[in-house]
Amino acid sequence: MREHGRVSDEQRGVVFPTDEEGRRSTAAVGRAVVADALRPVDPVGARSAEQETAWRSAYVTHFRRALEAGLDSRADALAVADAGLTSLHARMRVVRADGEESALGEWAQQGPPLATTTIVGAGTAESELSLPYHGDRLRGDDLRRRVDTWVADGVVEPTVAEAVELVVSNPDWLRLEGRTVAVLGAGAEMGPLPSLLRWGARVAAVDLAVPAIWERVLGLAHDGAGTVLVPHPEDGPESSLAGRAGVDLIADIPSVADWLAGHDGLVVGNYVYADGATNVRVSMAVDELSSRLLAGRGDVALAFLATPTDVFAVPGEAVAHSTRSYDARSARSKMLGRPLRALSGGRLLHRSYVRGADPGVNDSMVAQQGPNYALAKRLQRWRAAVARDNGATVSMNVAPPTRTRSVLKNRALAAAYAGAHRFGVEVFEPATSNVLMAALLVHDLHTGGGPRHEHPWQDEAYAAVHGGLWRTPYAPRSALGLAALLGYGSARG
Repeated sequence: MREHGRVSDEQRGVVFPTDEEGRRSTAAVGRAVVADALRPVDPVGARSAEQETAWRSAYVTHFRRALEAGLDSRADALAVADAGLTSLHARMRVVRADGEESALGEWAQQGPPLATTTIVGAGTAESELSLPYHGDRLRGDDLRRRVDTWVADGVVEPTVAEAVELVVSNPDWLRLEGRTVAVLGAGAEMGPLPSLLRWGARVAAVDLAVPAIWERVLGLAHDGAGTVLVPHPEDGPESSLAGRAGVDLIADIPSVADWLAGHDGLVVGNYVYADGATNVRVSMAVDELSSRLLAGRGDVALAFLATPTDVFAVPGEAVAHSTRSYDARSARSKMLGRPLRALSGGRLLHRSYVRGADPGVNDSMVAQQGPNYALAKRLQRWRAAVARDNGATVSMNVAPPTRTRSVLKNRALAAAYAGAHRFGVEVFEPATSNVLMAALLVHDLHTGGGPRHEHPWQDEAYAAVHGGLWRTPYAPRSALGLAALLGYGSARG
C-alpha cells in the first residue's frame, strides 16, 4: 500500500518475499526455511517440511525435527543453524520508503545519522544482587536458599545456582564496567533495562518512537544510577525528548548500526517482541544488525532470552528427575490418568521422556503461539550457536514462563499458566524474571559467555530457568489442556 508515492509504515523495511501470486506468505517462508535448515543433515526431514500442506497447525513437528537433526554431532547442529540463517537472509527482503525492494545485504542508510542525548541517572547504584520474590527482596543467603529450593524442586537447572553464586560473590560485576549494553526493545517487560540502571550500567536504549514507551524509559533513566544513550532523529531540547526519541528497527537498521558501531565493549541485547508476522520481521532486522556489527569488529557480544516454550535437548539428570516424579505420582493421579490417556488416544498426561535418555528432548512448544513466533525464537538460537562457534561472547539463557502482558492477553495461555503449578511448573512474576535473567546476563559477560561445551545444546541447557517444564512428570503439551481447564477460573479472575 502506498501513501502519496511512499510506502506505508506497515510495508516498509524488512518484509517477507512475495510468492508467485504477489502475496507475502509467512507460511511459505517458514516452511522453506525449516526445510533449508534440515537439508544438510536430514534430507528426508527437509522434504517433509517443504511438502507440509498444513503448516500453521503441523509446524511443531518440523521445528522439533530441526532440533533433533542436529543432536548427533556439533557439526550437524551448526550446519542446521547456519543453513537456517542463510536461508532467512537470502529470502527476506527490504522495502525502502520510496517503494524500491532489495536484498537485506544491499540495505543502505537513507536518512541523516541518528543524534544522541545522554542521560546520567541521579540514583545510587545498588552494591549487591537482590531478587524480588513474592513481596520480599532476597539478598545473600536468603537469595542462595531460594535458588537452592528452585533447584531441588526442578524449577531451574542446577547450573543456575553456580552462575548466581558467582554474581552474588562479585557484586562489582553488576556495573558492567567497560560495556555498553544496547537494549533492543528497551521498554520490553522481560528486558534488563530496570536492573541494569539500578546497578549503574551504561545502556544504549532502542525502541519504537512511541512517547508512552519513552516516558517510562526516560523515567527509569533519570531515577536510576546508570547512563542511558537515547537515539533520536535530530537535536533539540530534552523537554521534548519523549516525543521524538526512538527508531523503528524494522525500517532503519543501517542507521542503528552506524549509531552503535562506535561504542566500546558493545553488547547487542535482543529483547524485541511483536505479534504475528511482525515478530519475524523485527527479529530478522535485529539479526541483520547483529551480523553487520559482528562483521565490523571483534569485540561485539550478543545477548538473547530463549523462550521456555520451545524444543530443547536436556541433560540426562533432567530426564531422571522427570522419571522419578512420574514414578512417584500419587495413587489418585495414576487412577485419573489412565482413563484420560485412554479417552484422548494417549495424548493426555503421558511421560516426558524415554527412561534413561541422555540427552532427552523436551517439547514444550505451545501450538497456539504460532509458527511465526517459533521461527523468530529459533532464529535467535541459530544466531547464538553460530556466533559462539565463531568466537563471540554470547549470553543465551532460557527464561522462565512469566506472567507478562503479552502472555496474559492470550486467554488459553493465561489459563494454562494459572493452572501450571498443579503439574510442577512455576510461573514467575515479571519483576523476578527481569532481575534473575539480568543477573545471568552479567554472569555471562564476565565469564566469556559461560562455560564452553562440546555441543550447542549443552550451551543452551546451561543455567536454564525453565520453570520446571524440563523436569515435570508429564510431557508439557500433554498437560497443557488440563492446566488451562484447572486454571481458567483463576485466569478469568
